[in-house]
Amino acid sequence: MTHPSYIKLFKDGTLKQRVGQFYKRLQDCNLCPRNCHVNRLKDQKGFCKTGIKMRVFNYMAHHGEEPPISGTNGSGVIFFSGCNLRCIYCQNYKFSQLLQGRLIEPDSLARFMLQLQRQGCHNINLVSPTHVIYQILEGLLLAIEGGLKIPLVYNTSGYESEEALRLLDGIIDVYLADMRYGSNDEATKYSQAKGYVEINQSAIKEMHRQVGNVSLDDSGIINRGLIIRHLILPNNISRTKKIFAFIAKDLSNDVCISLMSQYLPSYKAAMHRELNRRIYPEEYEEALHLLKEFGFSNGWVQEDYGQDSLAGINIKPNA
Repeated sequence: MTHPSYIKLFKDGTLKQRVGQFYKRLQDCNLCPRNCHVNRLKDQKGFCKTGIKMRVFNYMAHHGEEPPISGTNGSGVIFFSGCNLRCIYCQNYKFSQLLQGRLIEPDSLARFMLQLQRQGCHNINLVSPTHVIYQILEGLLLAIEGGLKIPLVYNTSGYESEEALRLLDGIIDVYLADMRYGSNDEATKYSQAKGYVEINQSAIKEMHRQVGNVSLDDSGIINRGLIIRHLILPNNISRTKKIFAFIAKDLSNDVCISLMSQYLPSYKAAMHRELNRRIYPEEYEEALHLLKEFGFSNGWVQEDYGQDSLAGINIKPNA
């Protein structure tokens, strides 16, 4: 068994140093592109509505992620409350925006991680970790001392600070990152994310630099690499072609893409006619056509765009 790279950083003291660097960033918070500059060490709250403590909504073995992440035993997902986006169609709005969940300390998070590992989960899947990455790494230090040795998945909206991401180099094994919009107008209107396109593209390039393309173990379980998720939105709001063109040109058409067609008009989507429906069959087919047009062959697509969960055709990535 190949140990995650964070084990080495833990042993040589680098991981603890990185935790200290993230701690300093909380004093004048610039963990994400919002750059709120609040002092979270004094429990001040910025856009993410989170102070010094993290809040967790739930944790469990999840079998509905991409096949090499969920595998046979499930992915050990931990859902963190709060988010640095305000997507008006968010399916997870109860905890991402309304902050349902409970405040926990790093030692509790460490227990969650170790419990998921004991259950046989293939990885620890950190959902919306950006705004609480310092607290997560504090928990990781304790979990490693307790015997944690499975990969970390950084499951993100993709609205990330490139500078902060560099501090995660060697800590994160798998990046599971959204590329949600190909236009800043839509990103601002529907997620309050100014400059999303340039920020997202820079972040994705940094993630790819760190972990490269997907690598699988002998059982077909991911141990390292980048998977890009793209959610098809109605009326081409996501600008799929622009996103695929960037990936093919600036990264590689060997990058794994998870094409997500299960959009549901949740939360405040009903207030926007253009978002208040499922996608049409022809919109799904157009996205599939673009995958082929740009030469992408590694990743997953849904068999039925009308299903509410990802049940995709596995196109096995290159190891």
